[in-house]
Amino acid sequence: MELAAQLRRIGNDIVAAHLIVAEDGITLVDAGLPGHYRDLMNELKVIGRPITDIKGIVLTHGDSDHIGFAERLRSELSIPVYIGAEDADRAKGAKPPATPKDPRRVGPTVRFFAYAISKGALRIPPLREVLPVHDGDVLPLPGEPRIVAMPGHSPGSVAVYVPAVRAVFVGDELTTRHVLTGVEGPQPAPFTDDQAGSSSSIEKLAGLDVDWVIPGHGAPWRGDAPSLIAAYRAAEI
Repeated sequence: MELAAQLRRIGNDIVAAHLIVAEDGITLVDAGLPGHYRDLMNELKVIGRPITDIKGIVLTHGDSDHIGFAERLRSELSIPVYIGAEDADRAKGAKPPATPKDPRRVGPTVRFFAYAISKGALRIPPLREVLPVHDGDVLPLPGEPRIVAMPGHSPGSVAVYVPAVRAVFVGDELTTRHVLTGVEGPQPAPFTDDQAGSSSSIEKLAGLDVDWVIPGHGAPWRGDAPSLIAAYRAAEI
């Protein structure tokens, strides 16, 4: 689905991944769930680009619903996978720590887990190799994505800032649709390791000149970062 010129989305408001489409190739931000591979192939067909145009995958963090089909592309096509250094082990299969119990409602929770299972959540292959990235790195990929360290949801969570499409991808550092309650609007995301750290990291978005703030779960936020931060702070109260 096209969001803007050079910016496309696969998946939905439950789980999504994104494509930066440039003349010199395609950068993927996150890899959803294994079943999103078919959605990726359909999206590439729509835009008339071969899968070999994908030059790299940048993961916002190492949780299973973001690494989805990444190992498939890495192993079959030698596509590099970049991730925040502190999340490298998580992407390779290390078990994340237990997190505080989040609020939930039966309907949205059932829909989230049912959708995840339908997209292969029970058989997600861990990454065998990753390339660690750090705050301020500019990656040699289409769109020249820049890494912004955003520890909180996980130790190695990063935002991926792509000036070429005036967008920043924030993974699960925030959500615009809580997958366990169905509540919409910018707010803290569930399954967060360190909510205080996550809340602090949100301020790093303030200085970015963007038209889009895009989470891994929920609708993309169309607007500037300060307005999103204000809405997020209101939800924290």
